[in-house]
Amino acid sequence: MIFRQLFEPLSSTFTYLLGCEETGQAILIDPVVSAMDRDLAEIRRLGLTLACSIDTHIHADHITAALHLKQAVGSRIAGPAMDRLPCTDVGLEEGKPFQAGSIVLNPLHTPGHTDGHFSYLWNDRVFTGDALLIEGCGRTDFQNGDADALYSSVREKLFSLPGDTLVYPGHDYKDRHVSSIAQEKKRNPRLGGDKTLEEFREIMAGLNLPYPKFIDYAVPGNRKCGVCPPNLPENLENYCRQMTESPQG
Repeated sequence: MIFRQLFEPLSSTFTYLLGCEETGQAILIDPVVSAMDRDLAEIRRLGLTLACSIDTHIHADHITAALHLKQAVGSRIAGPAMDRLPCTDVGLEEGKPFQAGSIVLNPLHTPGHTDGHFSYLWNDRVFTGDALLIEGCGRTDFQNGDADALYSSVREKLFSLPGDTLVYPGHDYKDRHVSSIAQEKKRNPRLGGDKTLEEFREIMAGLNLPYPKFIDYAVPGNRKCGVCPPNLPENLENYCRQMTESPQG
């Protein structure tokens, strides 16, 4: 098994590289366009070939690298089937495992942050996107977000996984890299312990978060599997400029 956790600092996004040693195939989960060259360099360094890129949801804070990766190396694009994006090659559904080489991902529909959000279970770890963060969760106030749905996704679906399942989130803003289901069930201040649905609703309604500064560009671009918009304001150009960063984790 080959596994790398990679970090894009501008949007604090984790990208995950999974590799099959037998076939040399690789999968990238939630690749970011500005870090695409870094990801491809790491894949080459490991002697792998990118078979597919997969997104957990239609992102609002960065542009996915899916389309550019396909254009560069011929990798397929996979994503939640329910989003019905015409640019995807593979639509993922719960109950239908996705395989590349010996890598088998089990998609889990975990709506709430967005209605089409998926997490992906792989052996002893789960890639939770923005549904479950380390001691937190994604916001629910845009893209058909729904606090009730997120509470159900985490408490009934993700928290039903074995306690030692490793939680690899889509973001972290405090230099943390991994958690576990047991830890989140105990320590997550929004969803852990005996937190009730009504308490969670109040927490999410009271966040008063600012409007995402990149959402008006990211969502339309990501509905096309990663198209950087024209006439991007200068202060947002780095979101689409390819940069090289070092792996973390």
